[in-house]
Amino acid sequence: MDSTSPFATLLIGQPTLKRKIKLGVLAALDQRISVRFHMTGMTTEETADYIRHHMTLAGRSDPLFSDDAVALVHETARGYPRSVNNLGRLALMATYAAGKTIVDESAARTAVNESAATD
Repeated sequence: MDSTSPFATLLIGQPTLKRKIKLGVLAALDQRISVRFHMTGMTTEETADYIRHHMTLAGRSDPLFSDDAVALVHETARGYPRSVNNLGRLALMATYAAGKTIVDESAARTAVNESAATD
């Protein structure tokens, strides 16, 4: 590339992209990245709002996840939305399987254990 043919690209990815770029085989690419931004996970409050928002979109107006369940999902998912979604879905299934109407800490813990078993 030279000044007559500028090239710019934007790399967006999961935390694994950052680790892969640090590999020795990608050193040339790593050296050419001039601006980096790393998004952190959501806070506990943001995770709770995120779950409530998704429940509202699904048509649920009253609380479905207990505060303890939200805290466990947040802690395990480290506030990353995709992980929150996956654990939330597993917790909902565990709640249904147990014949309960509210996702409690027990259902969230089942989700965490199920998630760990499939990793």
